Amino acid sequence: MPPVTIVIPCYNEASRLDVEAYVRYVLREPPCRLLLVDDGSTDGTADLLRDLAACNEDLCQVLLLESNRGKAEAVRRGILHALQWRPRYIGYWDADLATPLDVIDDFYRQLQRRPELRLIMGARVRLLGRTVERRPARHYLGRLFAAAASCVLRLPIYDTQCGAKLFRVTDNFERLFQHPFVSPWIFDVEILARMAAEVSAHGAPPLPWTVYEWPLQQWHDVQGSKVRPIDFLEAAFALLSIHWRYRGLLPPNRSATVLDPAPSRNAVQDPSRLAPISPNQSAAAVAAGSYPDTAPSTAALKSSTNRPMTSCVSVADTGARGLPEDFS
Repeated sequence: MPPVTIVIPCYNEASRLDVEAYVRYVLREPPCRLLLVDDGSTDGTADLLRDLAACNEDLCQVLLLESNRGKAEAVRRGILHALQWRPRYIGYWDADLATPLDVIDDFYRQLQRRPELRLIMGARVRLLGRTVERRPARHYLGRLFAAAASCVLRLPIYDTQCGAKLFRVTDNFERLFQHPFVSPWIFDVEILARMAAEVSAHGAPPLPWTVYEWPLQQWHDVQGSKVRPIDFLEAAFALLSIHWRYRGLLPPNRSATVLDPAPSRNAVQDPSRLAPISPNQSAAAVAAGSYPDTAPSTAALKSSTNRPMTSCVSVADTGARGLPEDFS
């Protein structure tokens, strides 16, 4: 059984999928299974995914959603479905392969070497000797968004929105995906907020010790992106909503005490260094599973949450949209 599963959400990608790159990756039999999630496509993507999976059904499978639910829900349902295979690591990847599939192997090896890490995130950093090609407008808007997300999360994070992430499956991992997200696009920020809330509630190691941003060697914009200029405005409101929901549950800003990027295992396991600094009232709220439910809702998610799903394999709905009720 492959130790890694990667969920790849697809919506109307028939003209954008690099089929040859997928086939090459699967045929070399990596330690990874791909779960291709068709998010209610209308352009023949589902048939293309079935043909792609046929080249190696052990390492490539398809999950079909009856209707379009948005990227966040496609990833969430894909991850919940993938947990039945009991992989040690689960992640998600953009279908256009702006980040090449071979980077999965790099993330996998890093998680093996660094047992204290819970999450590796790709970071699109333009450095000499690397090929990171982004359109200027999206780059600068992305930098503004990253600065705002850092303030909300109280973390010195560079790139929350790169579509290349790999998690270690821990006892609490499934809880991060039990409930739908606020936004169909910036759910990555909410995942980090939920992880940070665990730090306050359960004394888990702070995220600067357990989340690692991997500067990508190669990344490029692929024509046909479904991100529209108005989505940046909607993302700003969604970010405010996330801030409103989790504002009392996140630990204080620890950026002044961030450890060396490669802390020793002894340092991570030292209980005196793991004691969280958080309001008692906030920690008690998370432990009791009582997140504040006073945030404004996002219209984009209202229309995509409570629809039934049918697929070649089925996943039961895990609850209506809202804040986690069992996050203790």
